[in-house]
Amino acid sequence: MQKNAERRIVDSSGPQLSPIERETVQDRVYAELRRALICGLFEPAQVLTIRGLADAMMTSTMPVREALGRLITEKAVEAMPNRSVRVPLVTLERLDDLLRSRILVEGEAIALATTRMTQRDITQARDMLTDWDDFRALSQRGDFDRESMLNQKFHFQIYRCSGSSVLIPMIESLWLQSGPCTRYAAYAFSEAVARDGGADVAHYHREMVAALESRNPDRAREALIADISRPFAFLRDKLLAEPQSEDQP
Repeated sequence: MQKNAERRIVDSSGPQLSPIERETVQDRVYAELRRALICGLFEPAQVLTIRGLADAMMTSTMPVREALGRLITEKAVEAMPNRSVRVPLVTLERLDDLLRSRILVEGEAIALATTRMTQRDITQARDMLTDWDDFRALSQRGDFDRESMLNQKFHFQIYRCSGSSVLIPMIESLWLQSGPCTRYAAYAFSEAVARDGGADVAHYHREMVAALESRNPDRAREALIADISRPFAFLRDKLLAEPQSEDQP
């Protein structure tokens, strides 16, 4: 009787569902390269070879080639001769376009999050500021990889509270494209901070948390815009002061 019932389920004319498959190596390679780009772990104009990436991730070349194809489609990297890819160059036009887009999309996300975050969410954001202070106190100057990851974690913890399933993928796409620019901007900003005698680089993060605590979306948006814009402004000035060739950031 049980076998007959099972046969009726299989023979049913209803929708046929595909079996669930485990995550493939290609998916994991793509996810890791995407994470690295979002966090700014690759530099602008850096050339990436399939073999070099495969060796670094201890995998074969096939999943790397397929993952890079997806990232080329998403405009996160550019196809180059000899089966290599390049992280896009930093140009004034690209810099301004990315900054403008991030301000529009991320500004809306933090404004929405301001009225939706629970006290626990706000506490988590404030705890991240403590993690940032600990990092700045203990780390070597110029540890941009760790700094980028902490920055990404802080921002997305807030954005996920926006309640929007549409904005988050848009923000991820913008970070995917702007990650290398953000890294280059961090270098320029760090140079300026050093000249200024060491500013509190987490100042605007603190302003954002204070705005979230007071449920003030306008103040939160303003702090976010200032946080995003300031290092980009230093980078823009740097690019204007030091004209670059077509092959260099």
